[in-house]
Amino acid sequence: MMKPSTKPPEIEVLRETIINNPELVLNDTAIMQSLTSANDKKRGKNIIDLRGAAMKSLENKLANLESTHKSVIAAAYDNLAGTKQINRAVLKILEPNNFESFIDVCAGDMVKIMQIDFACLILETKQKNVDPKFSILGNYLIHAPSGFIKKYMYLDGTSNKVKVKLRKLNTPNQFVFSKTSHKIGSEACLALDFGTDTPPGLLILGAKDPKQFSSTQGTDLLNFFAKAYELVAGKLLP
Repeated sequence: MMKPSTKPPEIEVLRETIINNPELVLNDTAIMQSLTSANDKKRGKNIIDLRGAAMKSLENKLANLESTHKSVIAAAYDNLAGTKQINRAVLKILEPNNFESFIDVCAGDMVKIMQIDFACLILETKQKNVDPKFSILGNYLIHAPSGFIKKYMYLDGTSNKVKVKLRKLNTPNQFVFSKTSHKIGSEACLALDFGTDTPPGLLILGAKDPKQFSSTQGTDLLNFFAKAYELVAGKLLP
């Protein structure tokens, strides 16, 4: 005949809960560590149990895996957000049907969508007198002498002819940024090719944050945007 249990009722309830749901204990790192430590004390100091070391190693691996997982998720989220942002900007610059409206969109809506602080389109020209049409286009459009774009794009001495260049600005170029009141800390330079019969252009995207555009960042999305921009601008140029 079984003897009646002398344990308090709450202990019996806890025992039954653990028996029916062992994962409650097995999945709790703190409880498992406590059980292992208690068992080690019973074994004595002369007996070595490697389970604690093994568990510690597994904990470190799990922590590293979780950190990597979070980093991958964060990078994927940023990439998705960046893709949506660029797509919205492309759709917006496709709306205008003339160059004046295009400039207005680029100076306003495009800047807001891309979450930057400044943008300007630089067009090279051999003419000494600028077309009067351009005088009404505000601060977004800048005319530069022939050769300026190549010199500005590669002012750091590099000869690599990339389409997009990202960099931090310690001393912003006054010719480029004189029309903005913001202190520009970084920029993206997007080289524009309008064809053999048209001088080149350069789209400057500026940000107050010196870390927004960095040479260590990828340029795939901005390369796509640059190609879309030059196609649209090329068709609308007077």
